[in-house]
Amino acid sequence: MGMARLSDLIENFIKELMEEAGKHYVEIQRNELANVFNCAPSQINYVLETRFTIDKGYIIESKRGGGGYIKIYKASVSNNWINQVIENVGDSISESKAKYYIDALLDHNFITAREASLMKAVMNDKILPFSQEEKNALRAILLKAFLMEVARHK
Repeated sequence: MGMARLSDLIENFIKELMEEAGKHYVEIQRNELANVFNCAPSQINYVLETRFTIDKGYIIESKRGGGGYIKIYKASVSNNWINQVIENVGDSISESKAKYYIDALLDHNFITAREASLMKAVMNDKILPFSQEEKNALRAILLKAFLMEVARHK
């Protein structure tokens, strides 16, 4: 089984645990989960670090001792989340990552479908007549302005 496939399985397993519990968080034990998937605990870390990031709306709290307990929170979306996204955007962003953030805003009911499609139109590589580096920089400026406005009207 490939590494990507295993990561998908672990990610889905954790998300299902969260849904079944009906809570905004789930507590797992890294070693226990590694045993379930017959993989190294480092593989569990990899999934947590790449699939449960703050920009995807997750917060991870590690509890030292006790065999590596980890609490994974699905962040309740708030202006804090938007501020975090603004920080993550930085000075440059690709079209696909910008669209990912716009979809996240839509999924969390920060913006309407119409606003999302308008914003995506502005993020489109094809309409920006600059070098790729300049496109990414301009896109970051535009996206951050949009996010600031969304936060202001929340």
